[in-house]
Amino acid sequence: MSEQLDLAKDLIEFIYESPTQFHAVENIKNILIENGFKELKSTSKWNIEKEGKYFTTKNDSALIAFVLGKGEIEQNGFKIIGAHTDTPTFRVKPNPEIVEAGTYLKLNTEVYGGPILNTWLDRPLSIAGRVSLKSDNMLKPDIKLININKPILIIPNIAIHMNNKVNEGIELNKQKHTLPLVSLINEKFEKENYLLKQIANNLNVNMEDIIDFDLFLYEYNKGNIIGLNEEFISTGKLDDLAMVHAGLNAIINSKSTYATNVLACFDNEEIGSRTKQGAASPMLKNILERISIAQNKNREEFMMGLNNSFIISADMAHAVHPNYTEKHDPTNKPVLKAGPVIKINANQSYTTDSDTSAVYEMICKNAGIPYQKFVNRSDVRGGSTIGPISSTQLDIRSIDIGGPMLSMHSIRELTTVDDHYYTKKSFDEFYKI
Repeated sequence: MSEQLDLAKDLIEFIYESPTQFHAVENIKNILIENGFKELKSTSKWNIEKEGKYFTTKNDSALIAFVLGKGEIEQNGFKIIGAHTDTPTFRVKPNPEIVEAGTYLKLNTEVYGGPILNTWLDRPLSIAGRVSLKSDNMLKPDIKLININKPILIIPNIAIHMNNKVNEGIELNKQKHTLPLVSLINEKFEKENYLLKQIANNLNVNMEDIIDFDLFLYEYNKGNIIGLNEEFISTGKLDDLAMVHAGLNAIINSKSTYATNVLACFDNEEIGSRTKQGAASPMLKNILERISIAQNKNREEFMMGLNNSFIISADMAHAVHPNYTEKHDPTNKPVLKAGPVIKINANQSYTTDSDTSAVYEMICKNAGIPYQKFVNRSDVRGGSTIGPISSTQLDIRSIDIGGPMLSMHSIRELTTVDDHYYTKKSFDEFYKI
């Protein structure tokens, strides 16, 4: 089996075991520990050594790992790959049980991020997330992760006979049309606290000990390698767990260099990053400064180090869609299986400029991999990512790149085996510098 296909299959397993950002961080932690990284607690002093491997977490949903360089912070700085752990989905509301027609039990949810809503219809779904339990310290609840890990929900479509214009396009109301069906009730069925009872049974705790939860829906079925030549990866959460996975594999295999190699996995990119664990927070800046302080550097030396640093903001990119070619720029048309995409925007929705683009282009050339460039059509407003947001906290040279993909924000997204491998190879090369 090829190295490329092995990596793609590992990505599918990683995503399947990461139904929420909390599970993604837990999986990253376990992989880092298996590869010799030590966890640092934010509430304790840090004793770190040159060439040591470390990580720390925030909110159970964001993580920063680093390999301390053998050089000096002020001279060699940081080489940072940034990605995000969250994906568009539905979050379960408090008191979620709703009964319709005296028979159907639904769960009340709200949309998280910007999913393509109709792709969630008629799919086996499950629930996963984080549960907060009573503890001896009121300021620190006992936290447990939960994954129901069986298909218990579905959002049924309406029959075409009841909406014969459905194929002409229908606007789904987020409060009415996207609530998942969970069960049928009868006289003996107790709908009250249905979800809490399921959580308590799953975690083997008393229902009275459950204080609150952060629960999300996810597609139950695992992703697949598809295509006539097994060239495609079809799975949810490629945006942005594919970049997390590539960065993770790069840093665990990296050797210590003079600079400090960093992998930053933020949360909440899909809702604007304005949280304590998002890219708009001082989280990364504070951790970089703590690394500097632990090396007995002063404030000026830390600032010098930032100016000798570089960030690759890694979020997935839009490949030309074969059925919507008119949606793309006429001269910059990245395609699948042609390498990572450098993302450019004149209004700085992406941080790329000629200086930082030149750096990444040389990285790809040295790694022997292809690369492409993406610019939106001038009459189409595109998205943004963690790059510009991180730049509001850290004045570090930065570039935005991503693996090319189709169906971004669908419940099932599409990229290629080769593109995921190429992106990981570029990260390997970056960490070697």
